[in-house]
Amino acid sequence: MVLPNLITVLAICAGLSGIRLAFEGRFESAVVMVLLAAFLDGIDGRLARMLKATSKFGAQMDSLADIVNFGVVPALVLYAYLLDKAGSLGWIGTLLFVIACGLRLARFNVLDEDLDRPAWQAEYFVGIPAPAGALVVMLPMYIGFLGVEGTRTLAYVATAFTILIAFLLVSRLPIYSGKKLKIKREHLLPVMLLAVFYVLLVTVYPWQTLSASVGAYLLFLPLSASAYARRAKIEGASAAAAEAAAAEAPVEPKPEA
Repeated sequence: MVLPNLITVLAICAGLSGIRLAFEGRFESAVVMVLLAAFLDGIDGRLARMLKATSKFGAQMDSLADIVNFGVVPALVLYAYLLDKAGSLGWIGTLLFVIACGLRLARFNVLDEDLDRPAWQAEYFVGIPAPAGALVVMLPMYIGFLGVEGTRTLAYVATAFTILIAFLLVSRLPIYSGKKLKIKREHLLPVMLLAVFYVLLVTVYPWQTLSASVGAYLLFLPLSASAYARRAKIEGASAAAAEAAAAEAPVEPKPEA
């Protein structure tokens, strides 16, 4: 049970180290530490389930790590890089993102314990998940690393973008999670090759790849909402048909005493 919690603690250390690097002006390294924290956060829960070492303590530790790594850290790193040039508005955007991340994680914990929720709805997140929000909100940094000058105008635009992502975190927007996506055996090798190709792109062209990934993810949001609406319509029709069939079914007479 120690190993998954140790990875969670290492994720917190990576995130907080990103803040230190940002204060020292080493912003590219700071972003790398945020990405490392996201990677460690993604494996600690899976490792706990593989080792059958899940616990309430570990779940609480993971939630606390998420608010630090995906709320506080990216917001402060982005503020030190660019948002401070927007003055008080930049700080307001920073605070709103952190608060929205905390609210998003609290709602996730509540929904995860909701046993009355239809099973198919568990395939969708409600609002942008915190890890994705952290990676998306740093888009102005990726663009800046590509050579775009961090002017005051860009700082105001980045502040508006940060506030937008904060609202998407706490929105009711359904986003397909892919947790129950099953890959057929004949497609396994091509998928693995694509995954390796993407990792190589991130390694060789990190900021171009991350910028393109954020753009693709933002385009994916309305498509996911549309798919959810179609699925809800189908499930609603199926439920109505089942209720109608149950109502029309003949009632067997009770045997006489």
